[in-house]
Amino acid sequence: MRLRCPLCGERDRREFTYKGAAVALDRPATEAWSADWDDYLHNRANPAGETRDLWQHAAGCGAWLVVTRDTVTHSIADVRLARGEGTA
Repeated sequence: MRLRCPLCGERDRREFTYKGAAVALDRPATEAWSADWDDYLHNRANPAGETRDLWQHAAGCGAWLVVTRDTVTHSIADVRLARGEGTA
């Protein structure tokens, strides 16, 4: 897989580090351990289809990126700088 960094151009996926979904998770309100905390820490949706993920160009410029990709076809629809996206 290749990603197009907006600052460095097209690069091999090995230059990037996957950081997770580019959506805010709802943190449980209470500090006490509960099933909500277990769900928050350990369970994530694993959708088939389009996702928006947060990646870092770790072996390059260090930029944080939001990558829109399809988990079924592995195609990359869009790569944008995370700044201004409401993430990271």
